[in-house]
Amino acid sequence: MTTLQPRGPYSQEELRKLYPEGLQLQLVQVLLRHGERSPVSARFRNAGLQPFWPYCAIARQMVSAAMDVNDAQWTPLKWRRRLETFGVDDGPVVATGPRGEVDAICNLGELTDIGRKTTWELGRRLRHLYVDQLQFMPPTIQDADMIYLRATPIPRALESLQQAFWGMYPSHTRAASFPPITIVTRAPADETLFPNDGNCRRFAQLSRAFAQRTADRWNSTSEMEYLNKLISKWMPETSKRVAVDSHPRLSGIMDTINSTLAHGPETRLPNEFYDAKGRAIIEKIGVEEWFSGYQESQEYRSLGIGSLMGDVVSRMVGSVEMNGNDGLSEIGGKDGSTGSGRGGEKAIKMALSGCHDTTLAAVLSSLGAFEGKPWPPYTSHIALELFKKSDLQQAQVPANPKVETTTAGAGDHKTPKSWFGSIFGSSKKEENNPVGIARRKVEELTDTDRSKLNGYFVRIRYNDEVMKVPGCKAVGKHLDGDESFCTLEAFKAIVDKYTPTHWKKSCLSNMDEPPFPAKPEPAGY
Repeated sequence: MTTLQPRGPYSQEELRKLYPEGLQLQLVQVLLRHGERSPVSARFRNAGLQPFWPYCAIARQMVSAAMDVNDAQWTPLKWRRRLETFGVDDGPVVATGPRGEVDAICNLGELTDIGRKTTWELGRRLRHLYVDQLQFMPPTIQDADMIYLRATPIPRALESLQQAFWGMYPSHTRAASFPPITIVTRAPADETLFPNDGNCRRFAQLSRAFAQRTADRWNSTSEMEYLNKLISKWMPETSKRVAVDSHPRLSGIMDTINSTLAHGPETRLPNEFYDAKGRAIIEKIGVEEWFSGYQESQEYRSLGIGSLMGDVVSRMVGSVEMNGNDGLSEIGGKDGSTGSGRGGEKAIKMALSGCHDTTLAAVLSSLGAFEGKPWPPYTSHIALELFKKSDLQQAQVPANPKVETTTAGAGDHKTPKSWFGSIFGSSKKEENNPVGIARRKVEELTDTDRSKLNGYFVRIRYNDEVMKVPGCKAVGKHLDGDESFCTLEAFKAIVDKYTPTHWKKSCLSNMDEPPFPAKPEPAGY
């Protein structure tokens, strides 16, 4: 699948069912795939596909911050970008589009004008739901203190996040004094907002094994033979057969097909690539190659997406405890206000994260909620919503709590409870310990701590479709009458099982162990 075709806004009747009386929305975390982009690699030039596409108008009006050393002032530097590439004699030439365009040329894997438009429209849809219909977020904002924003180091994810935020809060809804927003990023070696096989050796080992299993299953099938009859003539001379592990890989072929379908006729492949049956086969195999590991292996879930899901649940529990684990500390908050110095919100209400297709499918697959789904289209999103019963008294903590310790249950270890310490920490030992109950597994909690989760529920919507987690279907693990609302305790218990205690150490462990589990480890339980 390529471009998402979003459904219309929820009707009033749908809203009453989706957001029933007696439940109060408390925290929304949105994971959004970037918008449409150019292919990440220049493929099929022999089929007439140009490597450089003229769909990036931003290249005509780039802006950077330049410092004047004399007065230490920062000034916007406006510039126009042109790409350079190899010429026929290996000398440098300016890259051109299909009609000889030299401006607005996209780099490989770059967010295009269409991608900017669809992610902005996603932000507008989020505004219509959470501002206009539910009145959960304010219609105008003085700052973004109540919003946690994060993106991967890949520019298209950051730019899509920015577009979505701008769509949700366009200029006329922001105060004239609106300060710069805070966007959280990580170094590539620390990135967990997508499955990071480039910096996690054991996960790379696992993903290669599952990919090879898919190749062994599919390369000699009638389905692959059908694909070869369609497009093998366009494969490179060194690899005249289409296969899961051909060059380009089958997933790479899918990437180029989807990228071309999302854009204009000047950057299209021959018609054979768009055969409906062929595309369905490619997508089915691609989903198995990339995401079956999350459905079958707890280690795969843990290394691929467990750290991110641990963060997601930590924000939920932090929102319950109101102790800074909801994301406020990440954006520089202290003493109940954020680092903007504007005395803003005491808690995060909305989190937007710019990420990738592999993020979204991994999240859903790890929860057992992706069965039968196609590859996530551009600008897909997951909304993880935290609710509390309307008559529930929220747990409160002092504005400036003293450091306390409490017996944590199993293991009888002690946990610091200082909100201020969660940000700065008074010692190395304290910095490495979790604050409150967010990072402690459910089975380790005391009855008192576990009771804090009572009356809270988690619901997942994927592209506005309600998803169900199989492990929440049991009696007592969901809202009475609606299995789509997991109790927070049940949801946390499921995610706890594959949240790593130390991701980087786990990435270097079990290197000599078999890649496949000895017995079934189904996701979502």
